[in-house]
Amino acid sequence: MITKSKIIKKVNFNKETLAISVLSILYLVGILGIALPIHKDFALLTPFNLLISLGIMLAFHPNWDKSMMWFLLIAYLVGFFAEMFGVQTGLLFGNYEYGRVLGIKIWDTPLIIGVNWVILTYASGVIFNTLLPYQHWLIRSILAALLMVGLDILIEPVAMDLGFWSWENDIIPLRNYMGWFLVALPLLCIFNITQKHARNKVAIALFILQVIFFLVLNIL
Repeated sequence: MITKSKIIKKVNFNKETLAISVLSILYLVGILGIALPIHKDFALLTPFNLLISLGIMLAFHPNWDKSMMWFLLIAYLVGFFAEMFGVQTGLLFGNYEYGRVLGIKIWDTPLIIGVNWVILTYASGVIFNTLLPYQHWLIRSILAALLMVGLDILIEPVAMDLGFWSWENDIIPLRNYMGWFLVALPLLCIFNITQKHARNKVAIALFILQVIFFLVLNIL
């Protein structure tokens, strides 16, 4: 006998599968568009990719409440202003500047970069919510922050090649990765305290797709 709960689970599974399929196609097109290349300005679509990815990911967040809204706002603002501080001073990440690929900038900092911090913080937080649900929130936060740093190691060479940003003397400083960890950790602490029950298969898939995306482009 098919129960109502089974029907709901099946519908949710189908929606998740569709969402992951759409994201997979989106990132595959991104790889092909950059690797071939289809057009010299193809990378300029990156802000749209990030916004679509964010929208699809958050559509599957299980429990929308005030704490979630505050987390998203804080993650965006902290990510954006950390990058702005970094660009203006060179103290947090090292000396770098943004190119035109990531779109509209305020104080030499793309508005879309805060969205990237939201995506990566949320997705990495969900990964360790799922893998280590009974572990202390601080341990999960540290591991998730390290995971984000690991992804940034893959991002940096590709980002430089595509003109997302550029480093002084084309050298990525160790300070950049330390800065990533220092910014990510408090955001993940907030996430793990307020969203410890959040599970989102689409977010996990999105993080994996980003790893594959940058890994492939590093190899090509």
